[in-house]
Amino acid sequence: MKKLLIWIALLAPLLTLGLFALSKGWFYPEPFPAQLTPEAFSRLISDTRTLKAIIDSLLLAVLVSLLSLIIGYPAARAIGTQDFPAKKYVWLAIFLPTVVPPLAIGMGMSILALQTGLSGTPFGIILAHIVPTLPYTVFTLAGVFARYDENYEYQALALGASPTRIFFAITLHLLAPGLAVAGLFAFLISWSQYLLTLLVGGGRVLTLPVLLFSAVSGGNPTTISALSLLFLAPPVLIIAATARFLGENPNSVHERI
Repeated sequence: MKKLLIWIALLAPLLTLGLFALSKGWFYPEPFPAQLTPEAFSRLISDTRTLKAIIDSLLLAVLVSLLSLIIGYPAARAIGTQDFPAKKYVWLAIFLPTVVPPLAIGMGMSILALQTGLSGTPFGIILAHIVPTLPYTVFTLAGVFARYDENYEYQALALGASPTRIFFAITLHLLAPGLAVAGLFAFLISWSQYLLTLLVGGGRVLTLPVLLFSAVSGGNPTTISALSLLFLAPPVLIIAATARFLGENPNSVHERI
């Protein structure tokens, strides 16, 4: 019974959005919509503006995830495997963007983008998104490196393996679950960014969150609900794929050496 109540609490908002998105009009005191139709989804999917917003949002989130992993990897390895006097201050500097109010960061990034000519460009938005994603990427990978055994690398090096082969066959293989979780965090944060995208993009780069917020101001429940479900779909699929990957739990490195 307790599990049933939890599932109802979790699924009720999604079911409500689904009914609104499929309704032609749902008004109080009707318990359910009088007529269900996929017209709202068909209209949105056939709209080139919506499709472009979805594609641009996916590309931005994927690129931000990859860059966050690449930039955060060396920092996380140093923090996770080494002990040095200024370690706590490094942590403070890394997590500072999560403490400062988002509007302050957004205004600062907007001014910097205007001065460097990156305002209204996808590259400027990518750099802006890395600011909030990098702390979570470094934190996740640092926790993985804190339990990482570097002896695998030393043994492979002693046996004559090249640094490149060690990195791809051993290091990445052992870190794959942690990299997947860190990439997932970066993707979700970048995918849901509205304020930084609006301030740095200047309205010239349209992502799905920006389109959703503009639709909310219009006040059409059917369109808002359909857009909300489209907004939820990629994160749910990414989370499901990551959970399946983590469930496989690849532990053996011997097969790749």
